Amino acid sequence: MRGRLLNPWLWCVIAALLVPAGLLRAGEGKGAKMADKTAFAAKVSTLYEQINLKDLGLSKKALAYALKGYYYLLAHHKLSRPNILSICDLSQSSRNKRLYVLDLEQKTILINTYVAHGRNSGKEFATSFSNSASSHKSSLGFYVTEDTYFGNNGLSLKICGMERGINDGATRRNIVIHGSPYVGADFMQMNHFINGRSYGCPAVPQEESETIIDAIKGGSCLFIYHPTKKYSTRSKIINT
Repeated sequence: MRGRLLNPWLWCVIAALLVPAGLLRAGEGKGAKMADKTAFAAKVSTLYEQINLKDLGLSKKALAYALKGYYYLLAHHKLSRPNILSICDLSQSSRNKRLYVLDLEQKTILINTYVAHGRNSGKEFATSFSNSASSHKSSLGFYVTEDTYFGNNGLSLKICGMERGINDGATRRNIVIHGSPYVGADFMQMNHFINGRSYGCPAVPQEESETIIDAIKGGSCLFIYHPTKKYSTRSKIINT
């Protein structure tokens, strides 16, 4: 009997039986989270390569953040047009085509064009962001597109900021998507870059504005990206 109790295999069985169930569940939960992260990273890489986003200048990190927020909004039933994801990559020069409108269902890019940042956010590059009224700066983060209207800039699209303290002031600041003559290739023929002239609106080329607005209006996800730590550490959506 004594020899059996000293058997190391027997002690392993007894130790396993004594491990609290809670610890086992915690281990399983950790494993599931790791599996989810791995699956998500694979999904980001696949989409990034399928649409050739690297060649179009978008970083994989920007896409990963955008998809994470997109899935968050989708899970919270905020999107009525779940096939469309738009990304404004303000880490790039305003000389670049840094607006990307993706069709996630068809895994294609619908639009890749220029977009302006707020006049007080920077010149060629956007470096400063704000949610405050009269700041004339861009606000980062996730938005949901709403309905259209005709204003001083013609056809315009309302967008609703989804992040408290980061971009939820968009409505009261009248931050909308609209066309403008100071955005696009024609403007840059006489200027070095598209310096931020908007009051914080992601203004787009005037000749493309109707096409862009029609493609994303009515409940799609819009993400305005910049790799600043001030945003990435504060965003509850990114850090969920």
